[in-house]
Amino acid sequence: MVQKTNLKTAESRNLRARSEEEPSLIPPVDICEDAEGITLIADMPGVSRERLNIQIDGDNLLLDGAAAIDMPEGMEALFAEVRATHFRRSFTLSRELETEKINAQVKNGVLTLKIPKRAELKPRKIEVNVG
Repeated sequence: MVQKTNLKTAESRNLRARSEEEPSLIPPVDICEDAEGITLIADMPGVSRERLNIQIDGDNLLLDGAAAIDMPEGMEALFAEVRATHFRRSFTLSRELETEKINAQVKNGVLTLKIPKRAELKPRKIEVNVG
């Protein structure tokens, strides 16, 4: 779910402070552009829709998610290469993008955001009349 917020609210400040205190991983991201807009693909393994938070503040995009690592019953982790289960990454978006129309989808730990360009800034063909 993409939320348009003003990060100055008390709840947002608490979320941001709590997130900044715990160690977090920077998810690897691929960004592609075409005539329609930007597609951002972030690898966030173990992060479900319910544990994912996407926020827009002005031209800033914040991805924040917590992975759930389930241990089989009766087992205990003796060694873990990845201790942090929190993902966090932010981006500054171009003003040519329509942040109100972001489409977000998460599937198998991969987050895909489609951010369209403003209609007036998309390339268009001009028809030439013979006169």
